[in-house]
Amino acid sequence: MNKLSRFVKTIVTLVLSSSLLSCSQQPQEPKSLSEVLADQPQTVKSRYKARNPKETLEFFGIEPGMTVVDIYPGQGWYSKILASYLGVNGKVIGADYPIDIFPLFGFFPDDVIEARKSWTETWPSKIENRWSNSDAKVDAFVLGSLPESMKESADAVVMFRALHNLVRFESNGQFLTKSLTDIHSVLKNGGVLGIVQHKASESASDQWANGTKGYLKQSYVTDIVEQAGFELIATSEVNINPKDLPTESEAVWRLPPSLSGSKDNEELRKKYNAIGESSRMTLLFKKISKE
Repeated sequence: MNKLSRFVKTIVTLVLSSSLLSCSQQPQEPKSLSEVLADQPQTVKSRYKARNPKETLEFFGIEPGMTVVDIYPGQGWYSKILASYLGVNGKVIGADYPIDIFPLFGFFPDDVIEARKSWTETWPSKIENRWSNSDAKVDAFVLGSLPESMKESADAVVMFRALHNLVRFESNGQFLTKSLTDIHSVLKNGGVLGIVQHKASESASDQWANGTKGYLKQSYVTDIVEQAGFELIATSEVNINPKDLPTESEAVWRLPPSLSGSKDNEELRKKYNAIGESSRMTLLFKKISKE
């Protein structure tokens, strides 16, 4: 092979390599929600029957490209789904409980509480999937301390089974009031707030349905959220479980996955497993001006 042929071959190889690299770096087309859910590990899929993520996220109007705040996201069950679904033009923002709320639970060790102080730096790395350049950007803040730069930046806020703790500890530090203020502030005008919350019967006593047992009345949730500057625009029965009929001596954690108080009682475990996870209200609110 002469020098000219080798030179041409080298150029062609470089061009093809550059082209392939460029293609590999291009963001993929957004996946449908069904595709994203099908890609999740089996440990996540095992909760679909109780959590109904497809129907719930569709009811909330979540779409690729949105910026979505996930309130008290834990290990990111929903956040990881959102990161894949929202795509490269979207953003997931985790919002943790205020640090002062954790000692009030009574079961968090001191080292765990101390670690929460750096949560906004450590949590995003658990959600980001850097092997995929089609995933959404990830950020975080703490409720009660919303950064100025995030105000009116979100299209939607989602809150999955996280409201009752803010309610039960409101008198200890206005955690509910401050959190709802931040939720209102982080949303764009016309943005939506989607809430899934353990549902108490309207006939239950207010003392029992005060969040300490995990349950809240739908009428109460509607009232407090509307007072914070929102309008209820839709409700859904998708997460209702008619078998969950707690007495006022029972808490939501008796049910799976916690099965609190029955791990050494096979008969009780069978009873609670037969009921399944809690019955949950699913509410959609829209931000309105407080002026």
